[in-house]
Amino acid sequence: MAFLDTSRSTTFSTPSSVVAKFFTAVFAAVASWNDTRVTRNALSQLSMRELNDIGLAPGDIDRISRR
Repeated sequence: MAFLDTSRSTTFSTPSSVVAKFFTAVFAAVASWNDTRVTRNALSQLSMRELNDIGLAPGDIDRISRR
């Protein structure tokens, strides 16, 4: 009786998944940085009165943009 082993080694799938996870993490970090930058720039464009209307002070901009 012949036996045929059809199981596949995950040698090739593991490095590719590690590479995919790496690039996904890098993309997520860049997207998060860009969101923070856009938020900070938008809040920085507001006047003191506009910031006060939404309950913020100029010193809160960095803290709020990091959320």
